[in-house]
Amino acid sequence: MGSKTVLHDEHQNSGAKIVDFGGWDMPLHYGSQIEEHHIVRQSAGMFDVSHMTIVDIQGAQSREFLRYLLANDVDKLKETGKALYSGMLDDNGGVIDDLIVYRMPQDYRVVVNCGTREKDLAWMEKQAKSFDVELNERPELAMIAIQGPEAIEKVKAVKAAQAELIGRLSVFQGLEDSNWMFCRTGYTGEDGLEVLVPEAEAAAFWKALVSEGVKPCGLGARDTLRLEAGMNLYGSDMDESVTPLQSAMAWTVSFTDDRDFIGKSALVAQKETGVPNKLVGLVLEARGVLRGHQKVIVDGFDDGEITSGTFSPTLGYSVALARVPSETGDTCLVEMRGKQIPVQVVRPPFVRNGQKVYK
Repeated sequence: MGSKTVLHDEHQNSGAKIVDFGGWDMPLHYGSQIEEHHIVRQSAGMFDVSHMTIVDIQGAQSREFLRYLLANDVDKLKETGKALYSGMLDDNGGVIDDLIVYRMPQDYRVVVNCGTREKDLAWMEKQAKSFDVELNERPELAMIAIQGPEAIEKVKAVKAAQAELIGRLSVFQGLEDSNWMFCRTGYTGEDGLEVLVPEAEAAAFWKALVSEGVKPCGLGARDTLRLEAGMNLYGSDMDESVTPLQSAMAWTVSFTDDRDFIGKSALVAQKETGVPNKLVGLVLEARGVLRGHQKVIVDGFDDGEITSGTFSPTLGYSVALARVPSETGDTCLVEMRGKQIPVQVVRPPFVRNGQKVYK
């Protein structure tokens, strides 16, 4: 048995199929993954993401520490609550993890993946020894993601006292009210909130959302939603063996002259010598489903590989992310069941706010 979130009983009572995910017992679906996917695109669904790791970075040198630790630059966070997506790299530029960092009233808060918790914390603690900072994990906070075109209004209805605060959130901003934090972030390609809530109050909040018509959703729908949105999954689309430049994350790297960060010299060298491969989107509008680890064939160059692939419930056909040679053009072939199937190469995302957006 794995670790359980504070909402585990709610999942079981709702008939969830429970699976292991990074050492946690988590809901895969509550009956129909496809229905859960569509409810997020059309109305509002919610996910228990309390397995995520929340760490507060505090101290006189918290800014300097994070400017060195992360490839993106926290100096971009000019307002309280503003958030930043970044990779945390090793000395070779490999991606130890991807995370979100928030500018808090005094210091900073980061949210990292559950499956990389131990190595993330060990790396952060190692780097923190050179700075006047303190790392404080916040296991007493649960986290619920409410996503979809009706998500924000439904949370406002449940948390009427915080409706004004929620209403003034900009995209990629999180604000606190007492010991709650409402963040306009997500992993689905839809508008919505990720709410950090004290564990003791999480079940009541979950039940209130259900009463408001928010549908519980599992990991299955979360994966198809994030893939349609062109969002990387750590361990599939990037890891320590590749750099952000090979993972469609170049936009998250801030190469300012006045700042050094872990992995910067390796990234600069890779830019100078040439990035060998890139992460792209693949679209197969014919029959068949693109799957992870299928071979991608680019005429005249080395083979690539699908890193994530699925049937897209929104589009009605298959999409994928794949790491391919940098010279890859608008089409390539995917090896499926002994056949080479032509596919379209596109720039993700595939879907935003319920609509096809790739070209």
